[in-house]
Amino acid sequence: MKILFIHQNFPGQYKHLAQSLAAAGHDCVALTLRVKEAKIWNGVQIIPYHLMQRSDQSTHPWVLDFDTKVTRAHACFAAARKLKERGFEPDLILAHPGWGEAMFLKDVWPDARMGLYCELYHLSGRPHGGFDPEFEAADTLEAALRIRMKNLHNHLHFEVADAGISPTAFQADTFPSSFRNKITVCHDGIDTETSRPDPEVTLNLQKRGALSRNDEIITFVNRNLEPYRGYHIFMRALPRLLRERPNATVLVVGGNDVSYGGRPPEGQTWKQIFIDEVRQEISDSDWERVRFLDRIPHAQFTKLLQISTVHIYLTYPFVLSWSLLEAMSCGAAIVASATAPVQEVIRDGETGQLVDFFDVDGLVEKVSALLDDPDRRLAFGEAARAEMIANYDLKSICLPRQIAWVEDVMQG
Repeated sequence: MKILFIHQNFPGQYKHLAQSLAAAGHDCVALTLRVKEAKIWNGVQIIPYHLMQRSDQSTHPWVLDFDTKVTRAHACFAAARKLKERGFEPDLILAHPGWGEAMFLKDVWPDARMGLYCELYHLSGRPHGGFDPEFEAADTLEAALRIRMKNLHNHLHFEVADAGISPTAFQADTFPSSFRNKITVCHDGIDTETSRPDPEVTLNLQKRGALSRNDEIITFVNRNLEPYRGYHIFMRALPRLLRERPNATVLVVGGNDVSYGGRPPEGQTWKQIFIDEVRQEISDSDWERVRFLDRIPHAQFTKLLQISTVHIYLTYPFVLSWSLLEAMSCGAAIVASATAPVQEVIRDGETGQLVDFFDVDGLVEKVSALLDDPDRRLAFGEAARAEMIANYDLKSICLPRQIAWVEDVMQG
């Protein structure tokens, strides 16, 4: 079977599926903006496409997002036509529609089947919109209209796609019922052999030396430190947390950019904004126990999760982070926000502890109580890992389900 992958940052969510299908003998090709030159990656032929130059034009701000997606879709369409001229006729197109790239590919190959990676359909009503009043748009009605426009590309994809796959029920349920019925819920999968407990592990940090599971370690992880992932709540809990836990080291992982939600005021970062907000409440000696690690290599990140005494995970109702599931797979004791889709994997009092997203004092109290209760931490960690092995393991659960889904898409 000939399979074409479409993903701006390939392999992205197709990292395991693509190489598995290639290893099974399928002819796999990917179109992406990520590379500049054609290459082979784990049996997949990766072909770059390039955005076209455009003349300046006046565009309504509400359609800027759609304009960007059409620009990518046009460029991907042009690359697809060249592939067709070379004789490539895919039986199946697997695409992440989030950047609009696959909108016109069925016009090139009308007989190809198409499966979409359905990460999220943007909704304006609560709890999706207006969840955090502190960062709510000044004009909520206009914001709702912008979000409606933001989904235009989704509907163009729905018209031509045969099926979808989504990592959590919450994410799948954001999609309109007319397409939700075509979506299979199956997570990308966690490598539980790599993300596993290791009682002997150490993590070496400059100026701090080696940290191990014998130390009291509080961990907090975002791709980027921003309100969508509860960074502001965590930082507001930090002064009291440091006072009450005089032996704790706090490790914070995350970049300075914005992955989701609004950008900070020009010239500032969310990271520094909330450091500045709480810094005067924290003594210099306590502040020395807080380490901002930026983004770190995955092997080092795994060690960080393995030495974590308590791991904090906060998020708006949104896409579920791989980092939470990897922390669970490493056997971490977790305090997480009682938000969807976190509640699909963290069952309060069983696989971890849940707390109201906005309850700063409640967060401190639950983290502190868990730090004082090694038996409960062990029980949470073992239950969390068991949950990952039973329902989210890459090799035994998720990858076989994804491959079965591919076969179902082809069979209609």
